[in-house]
Amino acid sequence: MRIFSIASGSSGNCIFVGNDTTRLLVDAGVSGKRIMCGLEERGLSLDDIDGILITHEHIDHIGSLGILLRKREIPVYATRGTIDGIFNYDRLGKVNHDLFIPIDADEEFAVKEIAVEPSRIWHDANEPVCYSFRDDTGKISIATDLGDFDEYLVDKLTGSDILMVESNHDVRMLEANQRYTYALKRRILSSSGHLSNERSGELVTELMQRYPSKAIILGHLSKDNNIPECALINMQNYMREAGFDTSVLSIEVAGRDCCSAEYSI
Repeated sequence: MRIFSIASGSSGNCIFVGNDTTRLLVDAGVSGKRIMCGLEERGLSLDDIDGILITHEHIDHIGSLGILLRKREIPVYATRGTIDGIFNYDRLGKVNHDLFIPIDADEEFAVKEIAVEPSRIWHDANEPVCYSFRDDTGKISIATDLGDFDEYLVDKLTGSDILMVESNHDVRMLEANQRYTYALKRRILSSSGHLSNERSGELVTELMQRYPSKAIILGHLSKDNNIPECALINMQNYMREAGFDTSVLSIEVAGRDCCSAEYSI
């Protein structure tokens, strides 16, 4: 199984996960052109995609979903709350509602030869989830827009051979940002907002102490309140303090508008 990020950040997200027989997208929040170009860079096309999994209905996760579905009718998996939110999105356009398959948190389902487990996350959306994927090679998890985490989510993500996790903002940068209102800052910093660099480091440390992942991809960075180098150094420091050798552990920050490296298990 393999994973690469087509784009990840506060302005849009789309991740590829697949193996030789099953190919999936997680979210469709950047332009349809960017998604198709990202697939083409890796020798893939929209015709290869077996399903689109949506984490929640915010625009940076569904912005081009309607465009993709009008180009090709691909099954879409999401919770009922998320599906309701998608159908209320005024820029979705005309799509075949029969393509939408409701799922439930904690109820595993399969798309061809990949098992998918959705898990509840702390975020201000309608029934948001994150996803873990398994086949006979191992487990990959994608966990962004967390707000915060608890023992439940740690248990769900434990055992991930490759982990993509949110590292949205630097708290000091956010608090000093004069263009953000007090209310917006409180929302981002709340348990239903986004995970800071520091909290991300705490989550990954806890997961790595239970089961050492082979690669960590940092995603959903804020354009205004984070710097990729800051997020990377923060995570490297957390890993060193926990006793991990960062010279052999792969840690990458997913690009806002370019594909990440591809990781396989």
